[in-house]
Amino acid sequence: MDTSLISSIISIGGLGLLLGGGLAYASRIFFVKVDPRIEEIEEELPGSNCGACGLAGCRQMAVQIVDGELTATACTVASAEVKEKIAELMGEEIETDVDKVAIVRCQGSPDKCPDRFEYHGFETCAAADMVGHGHKACDWGCTGFGDCVAACPFDAMIMGEDRLPKVLDENCTGCGLCVEACPRDIMDMIPRSASIYIACRNPNKTKAVSEVCQVGCIGCGRCAADKINPSGMITMNEETDLPEFDYSIDDDPVPAVNVCPTDSLVDKKAAQRPTFTIDPAKCNGAGECAKVCPVKKCVTEQEDGKYVIDPDKCIGCGWCEPVCPSDAISVIGALGYQQTG
Repeated sequence: MDTSLISSIISIGGLGLLLGGGLAYASRIFFVKVDPRIEEIEEELPGSNCGACGLAGCRQMAVQIVDGELTATACTVASAEVKEKIAELMGEEIETDVDKVAIVRCQGSPDKCPDRFEYHGFETCAAADMVGHGHKACDWGCTGFGDCVAACPFDAMIMGEDRLPKVLDENCTGCGLCVEACPRDIMDMIPRSASIYIACRNPNKTKAVSEVCQVGCIGCGRCAADKINPSGMITMNEETDLPEFDYSIDDDPVPAVNVCPTDSLVDKKAAQRPTFTIDPAKCNGAGECAKVCPVKKCVTEQEDGKYVIDPDKCIGCGWCEPVCPSDAISVIGALGYQQTG
């Protein structure tokens, strides 16, 4: 074999060994240790890289949690259980946030809130809102192009045939991306346990609202009246004339829905409400049930002095049951839950 060829092979082989050894040595010298908690936290995070936190992805969040730049509760879409696991990995004690879901604070479908002009342009809410402040008769109404739906990375929203977005509670993670995407602040977040909310943003009153929408809040304040709202859960905002809900108060204000003259309050559990009845054999005619019932002529006195509940008027609030001195009132049934969005 040619000596020059052998020499070349030896030279190249030696150079390869030298470079390989140098790389191996450099990898040891410049090796950066990765905190194992980063991997563990990343595995706990949803892994959807949705961007709701404002970071590039779940890996970056895991790094920043370990570095102390973020807390264990930083992920807005993580469940309370996941946040507790992350806190345990970090050796922290946390108070988990209230689990929230998105709601649509508008019911202005075309049949209830018509368009004031035909819009021809980019079919996004942001674009439509810039043209004469939108084509809807109500300046606070949903423009119906689904920017919120497009922003949702969890398939938790769909557009309905009524040109309004619908939230699928079972898929909603509470990330809030839909809230950020809506140019009219129609999307909002409420506790997952809450059943009733105001589906209107129009701050005007009476005629100014009714002229543009059939289901807009007219600021009458009936829902916040003491008889209907004894817990004080609902208050009227002095600036917007819209009702506000304090969901920290443990109450289910279904009577407020019943007295709303424009149906601007939404009851997500309307189909789940029970119906109450009075056992005539137990009723002693005290009439306490009639005194507390928020629905006119729902509980009425009979000729024999006993009381009955009209099942067609009963809204399922349950106020009558605890005040009955003879335990004559009971639930006779409830329909299955139907998602209303």
